[in-house]
Amino acid sequence: MSVKIQTRPVNQTVCDTLIHAGADPLIARLCAARDVQSPQELDDKLTGLLPYQTLTNCEAAAARLADAVEGGEKILIVADYDADGATACSVGMGGLGAMGAKVDFLVPNRFEHGYGLTPELSEIAAAQGVKLLVTVDNGIASLAGVARAQALGLDVVVTDHHLPAEQVPDCIIVNPNQKGCGFASKNLAGVGVIFYVLMALRAELRRRGYFLRRAEKPFSDGMERIAEPNLAEFLDLVALGTVADVVPLDHNNRILVSQGLKRMRSGKMRPGIRALFEAARRDWRKAQPFDMGFALGPRINAAGRLDDMSVGIACLLAQNEADAQMLAAQLNDLNTERREIEQSMLQDALDSFPDILPAGRTTLVAYRDDFHQGVVGIVASRLKDRFYRPTIVFAPADNGEVRGSGRSIPNLHLRDALDLVSKRHPDLILKFGGHAMAAGLSILEQNIPAFQTAFEAAVRDMVGDDDLSQTFVTDGSLPAAEITLEQAQNLARHVWGQGFAPPSFTDKFHVVRQQFMGAEGKHKKVWLQKDGYEFEAMFWRCSEDLPEYIRTVYRPVANEWRNNVELQLYIDYWEAA
Repeated sequence: MSVKIQTRPVNQTVCDTLIHAGADPLIARLCAARDVQSPQELDDKLTGLLPYQTLTNCEAAAARLADAVEGGEKILIVADYDADGATACSVGMGGLGAMGAKVDFLVPNRFEHGYGLTPELSEIAAAQGVKLLVTVDNGIASLAGVARAQALGLDVVVTDHHLPAEQVPDCIIVNPNQKGCGFASKNLAGVGVIFYVLMALRAELRRRGYFLRRAEKPFSDGMERIAEPNLAEFLDLVALGTVADVVPLDHNNRILVSQGLKRMRSGKMRPGIRALFEAARRDWRKAQPFDMGFALGPRINAAGRLDDMSVGIACLLAQNEADAQMLAAQLNDLNTERREIEQSMLQDALDSFPDILPAGRTTLVAYRDDFHQGVVGIVASRLKDRFYRPTIVFAPADNGEVRGSGRSIPNLHLRDALDLVSKRHPDLILKFGGHAMAAGLSILEQNIPAFQTAFEAAVRDMVGDDDLSQTFVTDGSLPAAEITLEQAQNLARHVWGQGFAPPSFTDKFHVVRQQFMGAEGKHKKVWLQKDGYEFEAMFWRCSEDLPEYIRTVYRPVANEWRNNVELQLYIDYWEAA
């Protein structure tokens, strides 16, 4: 696999403007290389959020929910079984509950119900006396489920962020990606969409005088007082779901994440999130997007992958520390089990591919009849990282079907690739959906070889050789005098993530000395020199002897060890120089 190192171009005019407005010079340079256009985009105040009025149907959804709240109708939230779905469900439960709604939730079981609002779930809801169904992080593709709900006399509000197909359900839909929606951020996660709906609902109930009526003495029929809720209390959940779902962190999402992080760092978070930090042995006082993406998110996801997401939602909704800790411990155990299954599946998949792919091979497809449906996405991600090829991993479902989960590389839109396969071979894919970087699909087991051929042909038509070279896009060189602990801590205070890449730099260093680390000697600690300064660097999963001079892609990190904080460079890539 060929590797290239590139430097992001910096818009110098924007950089100068940001510095002039008071931004730290390095932060200004990094932001000017990440499509930031104005100093306002460095601000993370909630007043900078895009207005809910610009999100199509947000006010219509709020009006229907307000009717349900005032009329005491039973509302049922139907959630997706990943971390975005779990946090969205928890925000919906908490926010609607705080406004006096009669609300409950149902999460489809991955193995029994499949994905989204199905006709079967609509029948379960109708049997419970539900009057209004609200989907979170799903529903844009639930044509049959919505139709069945309506036939049974239920109203449906879909809140989703996935890309719609040509046909969408005939109901109130709040989705920034639906046709004709003028909302300026197309990157809201499912949890962001329901948060916006709650903002609109609060405004609608305020307009109706609902909170004034409910704030007075308790009603004679025993109705409790209801004060207007502070929706900022849900930002810890919004931040967690947004980062865990790997949506691009545009300015709107950075505000949501930054505000959620501030609440976590000051201890203003729900017991379940605090318990997850403790179970993952991460310090909430120094909460980072990394913690949400790689420590908390995977523990919640493990419930949906292996068991039942209601454990994850119960943890997020827990009212006290003891319940939260018990549920977080269950999620931790599920995550350990998930990792063991993943390692075994990954090894089986790797055994089926050569160490080096044949020239001209642009995709990977893996399947075994003992693969676990809940872990195919993670294994696809690991294979994609190893070979830098779009990858789909299938596991058996039922009725002779297999379900696949795919992960892509930056220059291939995976959902578009599946769409192309589907148009060329209309009978091959039973259903599919997703985003640019991740997608899911179902096919018949007997059609795996035909799908493999069709997928390879479609991707080959969509990418060139350059797209298949792994490219490290860096922020260029950092003067040795600026590679400091203070600078590493400064970088860590900002929100980085998908679409707003964490800063990395590229420089040549002299290797002074090197030693193996870890029980099995899989890692290396190396002392590097540049312009008379010496730095301690970590080379993860590195067993080779390094030459005297190397070029690296690295990130300055404030490493904490036994109450000491020291600068370390984390090396993402190295080559002889």
